[in-house]
Amino acid sequence: MRTRSLKERFFHAAGFETLAILIVSPLAAWAMHKPLFQMGALAIALSTVALLWNMIYNAGFDRLFPLGRRGLGLRLLHALGFEGGFIVIGLPIAAGMLNISLWQAFVLEFAFFLFFLPYTVAYNWGWDKLRHRWLAYEA
Repeated sequence: MRTRSLKERFFHAAGFETLAILIVSPLAAWAMHKPLFQMGALAIALSTVALLWNMIYNAGFDRLFPLGRRGLGLRLLHALGFEGGFIVIGLPIAAGMLNISLWQAFVLEFAFFLFFLPYTVAYNWGWDKLRHRWLAYEA
């Protein structure tokens, strides 16, 4: 089976982040009683960092778990690792941009985690299914 190219990794990560920004920004602005612009700026900043984290994390994940059939259990493990690592990365960014404490940023990041865990699983599971179809179509 072919490995993922840099181009595929970029489109995978960019699609993930773009869809996430469109969903999360209005919800977070409403929940935090912050302006949409401020939450959108935070979402874009976190997404930019997450794009890089996504590419690095998934390259390592692919080395540990080569491409092929990946079941729901492995995708859950993948999502937990990605989101857990990103909470650590995102805490100081969220605290600084929103001028909130690290504890408040942790609560916000935990809320994001509750959204992103199922979102990450669903997005990657769907990507895997589409990728398999694309490769079968090319063959």
